[in-house]
Amino acid sequence: MTISEVISEIEKRIPLQQAEDFDNVGLLCGIPSREVSGILICHDALENVVDEAVDKKLNLIVCFHPIIFSGLKSLTGKNYVERAVLKALENKIAIYAIHTAFDNDFFGVNAGICNHLGLKELNILQPKKNNLKQLSVFVPKDQSQQVKEALFSAGAGNIGFYDECSFTVGGSGTFKPIEGSNPFSGQQDIRENADEDMISVIFEGYKQGAIIAAMKAAHPYEEVAHQIYALDNENQHSGLGMYGEFEEAMDEKDFLKMVKEKFNLEVIRHSAFNHKKIKRVGVLGGSGASAIKSALSKKCDAYLTGDIKYHDYYLAESKMLICDIGHYESEQFVTQQLFEILSQKFSTFAISKSHEKTNPVNYFL
Repeated sequence: MTISEVISEIEKRIPLQQAEDFDNVGLLCGIPSREVSGILICHDALENVVDEAVDKKLNLIVCFHPIIFSGLKSLTGKNYVERAVLKALENKIAIYAIHTAFDNDFFGVNAGICNHLGLKELNILQPKKNNLKQLSVFVPKDQSQQVKEALFSAGAGNIGFYDECSFTVGGSGTFKPIEGSNPFSGQQDIRENADEDMISVIFEGYKQGAIIAAMKAAHPYEEVAHQIYALDNENQHSGLGMYGEFEEAMDEKDFLKMVKEKFNLEVIRHSAFNHKKIKRVGVLGGSGASAIKSALSKKCDAYLTGDIKYHDYYLAESKMLICDIGHYESEQFVTQQLFEILSQKFSTFAISKSHEKTNPVNYFL
């Protein structure tokens, strides 16, 4: 398989359109048409990770954090980013980053944290907004099913854990072909009546181009009457962070001890104890101070994330235990998650997890 073919398969499972606008995801360097000899999965595609790919003869690195985040004006090896990219190019190794596309995935980074904690009844902490659209299209009754199948095949009608969702209303439509038309039925300058169905489906906005193309290809009419609406509904199955509940509540100190053990942590920074039981917990891998208020609004008893600043701890307002477990530490399960996903998809070449240390933060105890 080529690099572009491998990427296409990855993006069927983790669409890059889920990523945040500020992010730099996708193929960062490498020639898409090159054949893949193997994949190395890592957290950060640093120079030592590229060396590992060279040693293992793997020419595609799938990383979580993008090594190129802002624009490069030169490539002279003057910093750690340029050295990693240069080495990858010199050894014909491609680098592909997934980052916030996996952060926003329902089964992504935050699901990994929740599952490791043993939380149940999982929900998105910050659901994506302005993400959903609705299509209504009018179709002759006899062709209604074929158009519906085409819409489903293009990705329309997926609502959470349900697929091929639609609503159909029958009715009578009118049209009059005029000069220049080539009607599916009827005659020019004569008003026609047609038994039609109005099919309605919901879809994520990034799928619009493919869905409209599929609809027109399957539709018998020369001019397809359809409408697209932007919905205010939040996408409850895509977004940043997650929250869930333990089957049994626990004391704050017991909760911290459990987190420290399960995440193999040396230290946890946290807000003041408020002597509440911990049952509902919110999580956000990486830098998650921006979701503290969301966790409070969901009535979380505790919130786990990384990169909390001094004044952020005051936001707890004695209502929630804020826990900074570290940026890398909160995302530590990503490599294994991606390894499992890619191993299921590809069996014709080697897939390996990097063993190189890339966490830049160290602790002196």
